[in-house]
Amino acid sequence: MDTVKGLGFCVSIEHAKFMAEYFRAAGIPSISLVGQSADEERRTAKKRLVDGEIRFIFVVDIYNEGVDIPEVNTVLFLRPTESLTIFLQQLGRGLRLSEGKDCLTVLDFIGQANRKYNFEEKFEALLENTTHSVQYELKNGYVTAPKGCYIQLEKKAAKAILDNIKSSFGMKSGLISRISTFEEDSGLPLTLANFADYYRLDIRTIYAKNSFSRLCVAVGVKEDFDEPVETALTKAFGRLAAIDSRRWIRFLLDLLPRLDDVDFGKLSPIEQRMLQMFYITIWGKTAEDWGSDEVLDNLYSLSDSPVMLAELMELLQYKYDLIDFIDAPVDLGFDCPLDLHCTYTRDQLLVALDFMNPNSVREGVKWLPDKQIDVLFVTLNKSDKDYSPTTMYNDYSINEELFHWQSQSTTTDTGTVGQRYIHHRERGSKVQLFVREFKSDLVGAAPYTFLGAANYVKHTGSRPMNITWKLDNPIPAKYLKKTNKLVVG
Repeated sequence: MDTVKGLGFCVSIEHAKFMAEYFRAAGIPSISLVGQSADEERRTAKKRLVDGEIRFIFVVDIYNEGVDIPEVNTVLFLRPTESLTIFLQQLGRGLRLSEGKDCLTVLDFIGQANRKYNFEEKFEALLENTTHSVQYELKNGYVTAPKGCYIQLEKKAAKAILDNIKSSFGMKSGLISRISTFEEDSGLPLTLANFADYYRLDIRTIYAKNSFSRLCVAVGVKEDFDEPVETALTKAFGRLAAIDSRRWIRFLLDLLPRLDDVDFGKLSPIEQRMLQMFYITIWGKTAEDWGSDEVLDNLYSLSDSPVMLAELMELLQYKYDLIDFIDAPVDLGFDCPLDLHCTYTRDQLLVALDFMNPNSVREGVKWLPDKQIDVLFVTLNKSDKDYSPTTMYNDYSINEELFHWQSQSTTTDTGTVGQRYIHHRERGSKVQLFVREFKSDLVGAAPYTFLGAANYVKHTGSRPMNITWKLDNPIPAKYLKKTNKLVVG
């Protein structure tokens, strides 16, 4: 790397002056700049740094944005900030490309000094949308860093960050600690939504093994309770935290407060399908008869669990308020509750398609003859640990409309299945594509995003077939980053 050319972000004018003097005394030419510094002094400082006349500029409340010095290859964080925006702006001063600059060195002197410093959100902001925790990314080399980027930490620094995350949000004790001081720290009433928003949490962090209500009891801010549905709902919260269908959430928010007054057998077909999706999410099995004692006991147990039901309602409302994309029904030939670009577990989407034995599905495809639908389950990033060589398929989006998919290894282009794929339109069958990035996420098996109907374009090969599908609806940009990330030529 070229000579070090760095910026140091300081907490006060006196701090910046002290750091500059300290570095000069150590033989490192440095200056300080503050908000009151003249424009000419700032321009001169920039040129002196680029030319190598000085090595560091220590600043206070300037250079967060609006300045472009691509040659900066070292950033010193010498002041705390709770603002993720300011953190990213300051980091961005060193992320410009420049000839001879192969990396950015970041020295953070704040995290170690402040036990409440949130390493997790800072590192999470550097990654693409990921279904994995920052701990996973840190341990596995930041596999979802933006293309062409890498993050390298010294072994001791990595351990310190992992320890910080575990003591902050990665472990039950960390969550309890934050909950206990939340109102004092934030000035807000303690609610699930306020807690998640204030700490910019992925809600699944809370629901990896806990319920928010039980964590609040542990802190002493909520009275203890004993409710029949707690065990089942605590296990299901992680799956419920992935729900992002407006239609499904609205149905549940309307239904759940009045369960005791509903004749489930008289719900419309689409409402029964949405209830079935909810039922299998909570109790891990389908309801064969809405009038059976077991099914009614399970559903009514929600009404007998006011604390857990209130948390469920709050979680659903929170998820509803976070939805930032346009969903839409998909024409599957019947009243199906699956909506375009929404997220569903395998069990949820299969029962929505009236397949009542989802646990029997082990392959990445499922043909539903009564509905004339081929369901394709695609996992983009397949780990050798999770998949055998015969199931390491090659699946990715070519562009926003075309998707490359590799069939099972036994599928031939002249066989029954291959011919069904090729001629699905003439034969009146439909192909529906569900995609996820990884097999697992923070809370277990990862859900799938529904990309909608796919139509055959062409194929190459046999055993397996490499098929190009054209989607009825283009893949939104937020998903396209994931679906095409594995295209390497």
